[in-house]
Amino acid sequence: MNPRHQRTLVTAALPYANGPIHLGHLAGAYLPADIYCRYQRLAGRDLVFVCGSDEHGVPILLKARKEGVDPQQVVDRYHAMIEKAFAAFGMSFDYYGRTTDPLHRETSQEFFRTLADKDCFVLKTESQLYDPKAGIFLADRFIRGTCPGCAYEEAYGDQCEKCGRSLSPADLLRPRSALSDAVPELRETTHWYLPLGRFQDKLSAWVGDKKDWKPNVLGQVKSWLADGLNDRAVTRDLPWGVPVPADVARKAGVDAEGKVLYVWFDAPIGYISATRRWAEAQGDPELWKDYWCSEDSKLVHFIGKDNIVFHCLIFPAMLMAHGGFVLPDNVPANEFLNLEGDKLSTSRGWAVWLHEYLEDMPADYLRYALATTLPEGRDTDFSWKDYQARVNNELADTLGNLANRTLTFAKRYFEGRVPPLENPSEADRALLAGLDGLPERVGELLETYKMREALSEIMGLAREGNRYFNEQKPWVTRKEDRRTCGNTIHAALQLVASLSVLLDPFIPFSCASLRGMLGFEGLRNSALREDEEARIHWADAGRPLLEEGAVLGKPEILFHKVEDSYVEAQLKKLEATRQDSAEGSGENAGGDDGEEDIPEFAPLIGFEDFQKLDLRVGKILEADRVKKSKKLIRCLVDLGREKRQILAGVAEFLDPEDLIDQQVIVVANLAPRKMLGLESQGMILMAEGPDGRLSPLRADAAPGSVVR
Repeated sequence: MNPRHQRTLVTAALPYANGPIHLGHLAGAYLPADIYCRYQRLAGRDLVFVCGSDEHGVPILLKARKEGVDPQQVVDRYHAMIEKAFAAFGMSFDYYGRTTDPLHRETSQEFFRTLADKDCFVLKTESQLYDPKAGIFLADRFIRGTCPGCAYEEAYGDQCEKCGRSLSPADLLRPRSALSDAVPELRETTHWYLPLGRFQDKLSAWVGDKKDWKPNVLGQVKSWLADGLNDRAVTRDLPWGVPVPADVARKAGVDAEGKVLYVWFDAPIGYISATRRWAEAQGDPELWKDYWCSEDSKLVHFIGKDNIVFHCLIFPAMLMAHGGFVLPDNVPANEFLNLEGDKLSTSRGWAVWLHEYLEDMPADYLRYALATTLPEGRDTDFSWKDYQARVNNELADTLGNLANRTLTFAKRYFEGRVPPLENPSEADRALLAGLDGLPERVGELLETYKMREALSEIMGLAREGNRYFNEQKPWVTRKEDRRTCGNTIHAALQLVASLSVLLDPFIPFSCASLRGMLGFEGLRNSALREDEEARIHWADAGRPLLEEGAVLGKPEILFHKVEDSYVEAQLKKLEATRQDSAEGSGENAGGDDGEEDIPEFAPLIGFEDFQKLDLRVGKILEADRVKKSKKLIRCLVDLGREKRQILAGVAEFLDPEDLIDQQVIVVANLAPRKMLGLESQGMILMAEGPDGRLSPLRADAAPGSVVR
């Protein structure tokens, strides 16, 4: 930790309160944040960890309308579900808040008012569809009509749920209000915008100093900066959200009725309001300022990659505009976690829900399995068979086996006490020497957000412990040389004790149980230093923790193996859920084998026509959205001999970051074509699914390779 930082504030992205938590959420933001915070606390750092439920926005209104309940009932239900699941998973938040908290409303309005007083906004009047019957302006999702592509009569104003086509309200045929069925009419409305372009230079200079940020984060941020930052609406017309302060509206000559802060604006302020609630709970309501407003404080945001722009550009611009706040020191965003080789999709039912998992299995099994496959630099995949292998081979057979046989041996042959270390052998000394410096090495990895590598380093010590135990053969020496046997068990116990500290950020429940078996009282031990009530510190794991003769607890099985039947049940559950989702959305509705979803073949062409195509393998080096286009992504593609700019019409289905580093097939001799002022110098071949979604064809060959 940088010595200039006296305290650390850690935030984890606010989960949206219209559904439960799934594995992708955990791997993206929450588990890495918890590992980091638990480590920092063990290292004796002053740290506060906050999060909370994001409870505003159109999706919550739509869900409430669909269920026939008030939006508050929806968020109350999911807030409770999320908070309970997080607690059972071991998330060590100092405070978990919610954006419907009155203090959050006050904090958000104060923030907005300050920016308005500083003349940080611009007002814009624009035309928007209005429901004359319901008396409100309509968000895109509150407008329905007939899709111009597939003629589906219940398409939304932003997307057709049947064919997947991206839409705008103007595209719909026979548009109507989803609230009252009234025909919407255009009316003028005025809103506040944050002119992000004013902060372009300051943001560029600030980001330019972040040499230690992850490459995936810097790449996305610099791409946005290169395109130039535009004005962004801060308010909208909606009956659910934080109301625009009436005094600010009056001063601007705007009617505040029905106007709320955009959810992207009020949600990150939820970090501030949660810290304020935490400070109140400490008995010092002003304490939050030490963490948000002192230059010797460190601010770290843990998020998924879909939130990078908001936390690295937009929220920092808000903080700059307000003044008096520290800016993020780091935003260690993770990539996406796939599931069984496919993208997680809640709409398709392709997800594993945390609250359901916890009904059957321990939290630590999942914490460990996810920690070994965190998508720290690129997308990774979670599979139930890998989960089983991690638990069985690494937790049960490596860590659990070492702990159990060491403790059992001490219980049976050394009266349940730590044997003395007398004239240790070279092997004994080598094992204990392996602890020296390990907390520092692992700590450096955790400080730089390399959780997977840190866990691998620690588990290497557990494997070394088993190798040592096997080579020393205490089951033989207990009969022939009790001193040597005692030395073996002593050294192995010290190793297990250190592991119970080093692994605590990753598997806290199991480590607490293990310390109980070792005779620790919670996180205390009489052999440790006396300051802070002899609380265990991270650095203590680098030296022997157990006193000779200390009484040990009762050995118990730490980890039970995951049976094949459990894995098979989870895979069947996934497939069944996906099948139900497909049937519910009308997929395969025309026939038993789905043939009606497959387009007819095109007319035949001659072989000489096919030979005219020059198909090459290309590697996408850069990808970013094209301004003023909902469909186009600009790609810089390496074709071996040269690099080309190619425009791909996949922005409705893929994020630019999903394309970077992909090996794709390119039509290299297609005549250049201009679109929106940009020249496209080829075509990336795509496959179109039955739902209309496009995905690039992939090729495992060097850039420039000919495709035949």
